[in-house]
Amino acid sequence: MPRSDYVPIADNDLLPWLENLYNQALAHCAELGIAEATLATLKAGIDKLRANTLAHVQAQAAARHASEAKKASAHEVIDISRGVSRQAKASPGYTEALGGLLGIIGADKVIDPTALKPSLTGTDQTDGEVIIEFPKQHTDGVNIYEFDEATKKYVFLARRSHSPYIDKRPLKEPGKPELRRYTAIHVIGDDEVGQFSDELIVNCAP
Repeated sequence: MPRSDYVPIADNDLLPWLENLYNQALAHCAELGIAEATLATLKAGIDKLRANTLAHVQAQAAARHASEAKKASAHEVIDISRGVSRQAKASPGYTEALGGLLGIIGADKVIDPTALKPSLTGTDQTDGEVIIEFPKQHTDGVNIYEFDEATKKYVFLARRSHSPYIDKRPLKEPGKPELRRYTAIHVIGDDEVGQFSDELIVNCAP
Protein backbone atom coordinates (compact mmCIF):
# COMPACT_ATOMS: atom_id res chain seq x y z
CA MET A 1 0.00 0.00 0.00
CA PRO A 2 1.45 3.42 -0.94
CA ARG A 3 2.14 5.79 1.93
CA SER A 4 1.50 9.49 2.13
CA ASP A 5 4.32 12.02 2.20
CA TYR A 6 5.87 12.16 5.66
CA VAL A 7 6.63 15.90 5.46
CA PRO A 8 3.75 17.86 7.07
CA ILE A 9 2.05 20.55 5.02
CA ALA A 10 0.50 22.68 7.76
CA ASP A 11 2.71 25.44 9.17
CA ASN A 12 1.85 24.45 12.73
CA ASP A 13 3.15 20.92 12.11
CA LEU A 14 6.14 21.58 9.87
CA LEU A 15 8.46 23.34 12.32
CA PRO A 16 7.99 20.81 15.15
CA TRP A 17 8.61 17.99 12.66
CA LEU A 18 11.78 19.63 11.35
CA GLU A 19 13.09 20.30 14.86
CA ASN A 20 12.49 16.69 15.86
CA LEU A 21 14.24 15.50 12.70
CA TYR A 22 17.25 17.69 13.46
CA ASN A 23 17.47 16.69 17.12
CA GLN A 24 17.15 12.97 16.41
CA ALA A 25 19.56 13.10 13.47
CA LEU A 26 22.08 14.97 15.64
CA ALA A 27 21.75 12.40 18.40
CA HIS A 28 22.28 9.50 15.99
CA CYS A 29 24.48 11.11 13.34
CA ALA A 30 27.31 8.64 13.88
CA GLU A 31 25.25 5.51 13.35
CA LEU A 32 23.29 7.11 10.48
CA GLY A 33 26.39 8.49 8.78
CA ILE A 34 25.06 12.06 8.54
CA ALA A 35 27.79 14.68 8.23
CA GLU A 36 27.93 17.59 10.66
CA ALA A 37 27.96 20.01 7.72
CA THR A 38 24.67 18.56 6.47
CA LEU A 39 23.10 18.96 9.91
CA ALA A 40 24.41 22.51 10.14
CA THR A 41 22.72 23.30 6.84
CA LEU A 42 19.49 21.76 8.11
CA LYS A 43 19.70 23.80 11.33
CA ALA A 44 20.25 27.02 9.39
CA GLY A 45 17.23 26.26 7.22
CA ILE A 46 15.06 25.60 10.27
CA ASP A 47 16.17 28.87 11.89
CA LYS A 48 15.40 30.77 8.68
CA LEU A 49 11.96 29.19 8.37
CA ARG A 50 11.20 29.96 12.03
CA ALA A 51 12.12 33.63 11.53
CA ASN A 52 10.09 33.90 8.32
CA THR A 53 7.11 32.15 9.91
CA LEU A 54 7.16 34.62 12.79
CA ALA A 55 7.38 37.53 10.34
CA HIS A 56 4.45 36.06 8.39
CA VAL A 57 2.30 35.73 11.53
CA GLN A 58 3.14 39.29 12.57
CA ALA A 59 2.35 40.60 9.07
CA GLN A 60 -1.02 38.82 9.11
CA ALA A 61 -1.85 40.33 12.50
CA ALA A 62 -0.84 43.79 11.27
CA ALA A 63 -2.94 43.33 8.12
CA ARG A 64 -5.99 42.32 10.17
CA HIS A 65 -5.50 45.33 12.44
CA ALA A 66 -5.14 47.65 9.44
CA SER A 67 -8.24 46.16 7.80
CA GLU A 68 -10.31 46.61 10.97
CA ALA A 69 -9.05 50.19 11.38
CA LYS A 70 -9.92 50.96 7.76
CA LYS A 71 -13.43 49.54 8.14
CA ALA A 72 -14.00 51.48 11.37
CA SER A 73 -12.86 54.77 9.83
CA ALA A 74 -14.99 54.12 6.72
CA HIS A 75 -18.12 53.53 8.86
CA GLU A 76 -17.36 56.67 10.85
CA VAL A 77 -16.92 58.98 7.89
CA ILE A 78 -19.90 57.45 6.03
CA ASP A 79 -22.12 58.20 9.05
CA ILE A 80 -20.86 61.80 9.00
CA SER A 81 -21.43 62.07 5.24
CA ARG A 82 -24.99 60.78 5.57
CA GLY A 83 -25.64 63.44 8.19
CA VAL A 84 -24.34 66.12 5.82
CA SER A 85 -26.51 64.69 3.02
CA ARG A 86 -29.63 64.67 5.20
CA GLN A 87 -28.98 68.26 6.23
CA ALA A 88 -28.51 69.30 2.61
CA LYS A 89 -31.70 67.57 1.46
CA ALA A 90 -33.68 69.18 4.30
CA SER A 91 -32.49 72.66 3.35
CA PRO A 92 -34.99 75.00 1.63
CA GLY A 93 -32.36 75.73 -1.01
CA TYR A 94 -31.90 72.08 -1.98
CA THR A 95 -32.62 71.07 -5.57
CA GLU A 96 -32.16 67.89 -7.58
CA ALA A 97 -29.45 69.68 -9.52
CA LEU A 98 -27.51 70.41 -6.32
CA GLY A 99 -28.10 66.84 -5.19
CA GLY A 100 -26.54 65.63 -8.42
CA LEU A 101 -23.53 67.88 -7.94
CA LEU A 102 -23.08 66.57 -4.39
CA GLY A 103 -23.51 62.97 -5.56
CA ILE A 104 -26.24 62.26 -3.01
CA ILE A 105 -28.97 60.97 -5.33
CA GLY A 106 -29.06 57.21 -5.61
CA ALA A 107 -29.55 55.52 -8.96
CA ASP A 108 -32.92 53.95 -9.73
CA LYS A 109 -32.91 50.29 -8.81
CA VAL A 110 -33.61 47.96 -11.71
CA ILE A 111 -35.16 44.64 -10.70
CA ASP A 112 -34.81 41.60 -12.93
CA PRO A 113 -37.81 39.51 -11.80
CA THR A 114 -36.45 36.36 -13.43
CA ALA A 115 -33.33 36.46 -11.24
CA LEU A 116 -35.14 36.83 -7.93
CA LYS A 117 -34.81 33.95 -5.49
CA PRO A 118 -35.74 34.12 -1.80
CA SER A 119 -33.26 33.09 0.87
CA LEU A 120 -35.07 31.47 3.78
CA THR A 121 -33.87 30.91 7.33
CA GLY A 122 -35.89 29.06 9.93
CA THR A 123 -35.81 28.83 13.71
CA ASP A 124 -37.65 26.16 15.66
CA GLN A 125 -39.52 27.51 18.67
CA THR A 126 -40.66 24.02 19.84
CA ASP A 127 -44.20 22.59 19.89
CA GLY A 128 -44.56 23.16 16.14
CA GLU A 129 -43.92 26.90 16.05
CA VAL A 130 -41.35 27.94 13.43
CA ILE A 131 -40.08 31.44 12.63
CA ILE A 132 -39.25 31.85 8.93
CA GLU A 133 -37.32 34.93 7.85
CA PHE A 134 -36.72 36.21 4.33
CA PRO A 135 -35.55 39.36 2.49
CA LYS A 136 -38.16 41.09 0.32
CA GLN A 137 -35.61 42.19 -2.33
CA HIS A 138 -37.81 45.14 -3.34
CA THR A 139 -40.82 42.93 -4.10
CA ASP A 140 -44.23 42.82 -2.47
CA GLY A 141 -43.33 39.79 -0.38
CA VAL A 142 -43.28 36.00 -0.75
CA ASN A 143 -45.61 33.04 -1.09
CA ILE A 144 -44.58 30.30 1.31
CA TYR A 145 -45.17 26.62 0.60
CA GLU A 146 -44.72 23.47 2.67
CA PHE A 147 -44.05 19.96 1.41
CA ASP A 148 -47.00 17.63 2.00
CA GLU A 149 -45.79 14.11 2.73
CA ALA A 150 -49.19 12.65 1.84
CA THR A 151 -49.32 14.05 -1.71
CA LYS A 152 -45.54 14.43 -2.16
CA LYS A 153 -46.16 17.97 -3.41
CA TYR A 154 -45.62 21.48 -2.13
CA VAL A 155 -48.84 23.13 -0.97
CA PHE A 156 -49.49 26.82 -0.43
CA LEU A 157 -49.11 27.84 3.19
CA ALA A 158 -49.22 31.63 3.38
CA ARG A 159 -48.44 34.93 1.68
CA ARG A 160 -46.44 37.45 3.65
CA SER A 161 -45.45 41.00 2.78
CA HIS A 162 -43.04 41.35 5.70
CA SER A 163 -40.54 39.08 7.42
CA PRO A 164 -40.81 37.02 9.53
CA TYR A 165 -43.61 34.54 8.94
CA ILE A 166 -44.50 32.50 12.03
CA ASP A 167 -45.87 29.04 11.40
CA LYS A 168 -47.95 28.39 14.51
CA ARG A 169 -49.46 25.05 13.53
CA PRO A 170 -49.18 22.42 16.25
CA LEU A 171 -47.22 19.21 15.81
CA LYS A 172 -49.15 16.52 13.97
CA GLU A 173 -48.42 14.14 16.84
CA PRO A 174 -48.07 15.95 20.20
CA GLY A 175 -44.82 15.16 21.93
CA LYS A 176 -43.22 13.72 18.77
CA PRO A 177 -40.65 15.70 16.71
CA GLU A 178 -41.29 16.26 13.02
CA LEU A 179 -39.46 17.62 9.99
CA ARG A 180 -41.00 20.47 8.03
CA ARG A 181 -39.83 21.36 4.54
CA TYR A 182 -40.51 24.86 3.24
CA THR A 183 -39.90 26.79 0.04
CA ALA A 184 -40.93 30.27 -1.09
CA ILE A 185 -41.12 32.48 -4.16
CA HIS A 186 -41.31 36.25 -4.50
CA VAL A 187 -44.50 38.04 -5.55
CA ILE A 188 -45.01 41.36 -7.30
CA GLY A 189 -48.62 42.38 -7.31
CA ASP A 190 -50.55 39.12 -7.65
CA ASP A 191 -47.87 37.36 -9.70
CA GLU A 192 -45.21 34.95 -8.52
CA VAL A 193 -41.85 35.98 -10.00
CA GLY A 194 -38.37 34.53 -10.16
CA GLN A 195 -37.28 31.19 -8.80
CA PHE A 196 -38.32 29.14 -5.82
CA SER A 197 -35.95 29.25 -2.87
CA ASP A 198 -33.77 26.36 -1.87
CA GLU A 199 -35.64 23.99 0.38
CA LEU A 200 -35.60 24.94 4.06
CA ILE A 201 -35.76 21.96 6.42
CA VAL A 202 -36.64 22.61 10.06
CA ASN A 203 -36.57 19.96 12.76
CA CYS A 204 -39.51 20.79 15.01
CA ALA A 205 -38.91 19.64 18.57
CA PRO A 206 -41.75 18.92 21.02
